[in-house]
Amino acid sequence: MSSQDSNPPANLAVTDRRGNDRRNRPERRKKAIPVALERRTGSERRHQGERRRQVDPTTCERDYNDDEIAFMKAMDQYKRANRRPFPTWSEVLEVLFSLGYRKVEAPTVMPGLPLDPKRNGNMED
Repeated sequence: MSSQDSNPPANLAVTDRRGNDRRNRPERRKKAIPVALERRTGSERRHQGERRRQVDPTTCERDYNDDEIAFMKAMDQYKRANRRPFPTWSEVLEVLFSLGYRKVEAPTVMPGLPLDPKRNGNMED
């Protein structure tokens, strides 16, 4: 070994962080600091029960009826259980069937479509 190997270069900086380990300090977030008004209890929200106001997140203006709430809960349960954030239409149909929905009447005009299919532009004479 030469003398150059035992002397570190002058521009080398050695940092030793072992003496300043945060894991050995007491938890700072557990301090009991008094507050004027405790707002984090959430007790008033918990006592409202199962039937809370359901608002459409896209429009923020609509209350859902009981059938819509049941469908949303069933879809949420399916997505969580199967880890499917974006289920296919076949999976949505499976959830509807599991809720007991069956086709029992003749189809009607779809909402938002014109009454006369010829005016739609998709059907030919």
